[in-house]
Amino acid sequence: MEPLAGDIVWCRFPENLTRSPAQKPRPALILSVFRELPEKIGVLVAYGTSQKVTQLYAGEFAITRADGEAFRATGLSYDTKFNLARRVKLPFSSEYFDVPPGAPHGQQPKLGVLHPSLVRRATAAYHAS
Repeated sequence: MEPLAGDIVWCRFPENLTRSPAQKPRPALILSVFRELPEKIGVLVAYGTSQKVTQLYAGEFAITRADGEAFRATGLSYDTKFNLARRVKLPFSSEYFDVPPGAPHGQQPKLGVLHPSLVRRATAAYHAS
């Protein structure tokens, strides 16, 4: 399946915004999807981390267990914050994206989706970035 904006995926997000995939995959939020060539898909993704979730800076928003159903829709295992100021365009390929533990959506990198109730929070973080 093709990725969609709002999908939360398992990504080898490049460290220091280089083009090299990181060793450790992490959650990333797809902000937009584009075609690089007719047969190749690219995505703009934002960095996700479960570290220091209670310390939010401009451009960041958190999704926590306290969000209830919205948290469950994300497929995340831990409270997570996304940094919309730290984003990068990547080819949607197995080099950068991997099947998450438990494969909740089959053999694709999708963990879950950004619940509609969280869109306002994400939009505010985007504008602050």
